[in-house]
Amino acid sequence: MNCSSWVSKSARPAWASIWSVPGGHRSQSWRSFLDNHLKSLVSVDFFTVPTIRFQVLYVFLVLAHDRRRILHFNVTAHPTAEWTAQQLHEAFPWDTAPRYLLRDRDRIFGDDFVEQVKAMGIQEVLCAPRSPWQRAYVERVIGTIRRECLDHVIVFNQAMLYQHLKAFAAYYHESRTHLSLDKDTPETRPAQSAEVGRIVALPQLGGLHHRYERRAA
Repeated sequence: MNCSSWVSKSARPAWASIWSVPGGHRSQSWRSFLDNHLKSLVSVDFFTVPTIRFQVLYVFLVLAHDRRRILHFNVTAHPTAEWTAQQLHEAFPWDTAPRYLLRDRDRIFGDDFVEQVKAMGIQEVLCAPRSPWQRAYVERVIGTIRRECLDHVIVFNQAMLYQHLKAFAAYYHESRTHLSLDKDTPETRPAQSAEVGRIVALPQLGGLHHRYERRAA
């Protein structure tokens, strides 16, 4: 389905009211909404990771859309609405809360989470059922974490998974370039001229990935 497509009127989700205008006309497409609120929109989601002992761990992720930054993540074996609400509070201390929060309709986001969102002055945007394309940014990042990190390591326990994710987040922010950011990293890194020196490869994540920089001989 194309990201600018619309669901049927009878299946319109809660987010449709954000840009509806009197008379029932739509003022902007879903893609336009994402583009217009890029700097004030975050996505949250869970994904699961099995351990070597077949325990299922849950990773909660908060992603800022503007620079594809991972603002916060944490790991738990027992996700509750109360725990999830606390993660949101830790992700946005003081007056740093975004205007919009995009999420799916998973029951894991219970009453405690909804109340925390309201208390922080954030407006929830719920995607349509069975429409992961509406949360493409966070879905893509989760896929990247799996393909470029978790598929290559063995997870023994919760603490080890957290350390793997912490190391990957540092690489992701400081070294991994994005086409959508004009081949820049989420944490902007300055361009280096040829006069600086030759290109060297700096191993990261135990050599799983590399950062390329120019260094003087």
